[in-house]
Amino acid sequence: MTPIISLAPLNAEDHAAALQAVYQATPRFWAMYGLPTAPAGEAARDLDEVAQTPGRYLLGIIRRIDPANAQAGGELIGLADFRLYWPEERMAYLGMLMVAERYQRQGVGLQAWRLLVPWLAEAAGIQTVRLGVEQFNPGALLFFQKAGFTLTGESSRISVGSKRVRLLYMEQSLKQSSPANMHSTSK
Repeated sequence: MTPIISLAPLNAEDHAAALQAVYQATPRFWAMYGLPTAPAGEAARDLDEVAQTPGRYLLGIIRRIDPANAQAGGELIGLADFRLYWPEERMAYLGMLMVAERYQRQGVGLQAWRLLVPWLAEAAGIQTVRLGVEQFNPGALLFFQKAGFTLTGESSRISVGSKRVRLLYMEQSLKQSSPANMHSTSK
């Protein structure tokens, strides 16, 4: 059963510790970069960078603790990090969609994406979402294909610590998205 989730903006003052806990709950992600765990203070640094970058947002994926009671609160189990109107006016760049390993393969990431798409398209006027997937991350590649992204044929190399990483770029047009496909079907 897919947990019921919502999305909420994160900030350094209120959410650094909870976001760091999500980072700690994703050891396979950090291992891809040769790290045993998330670096100490990574969440605070990321939240500070978001606050200083125009158009960049970090939304928490919040699991509702009591599915029958929306007022009962929730637990931060993931994040969506994106930047609006970059690299072009009607485009958004999705930097990361991360879900704590305990909640992976339960539909949480797809549900979070489906919650975000209508806001991107309608409220922000975004027509295309672009992202880069690490070449050595076939699970992410398959996930984003399932979410409706297609490979563009473009790639680049970026530095991540002491490693050079090849990113494969993917895009999704929001103009073709059907509103019926954007709503979560989880109960």
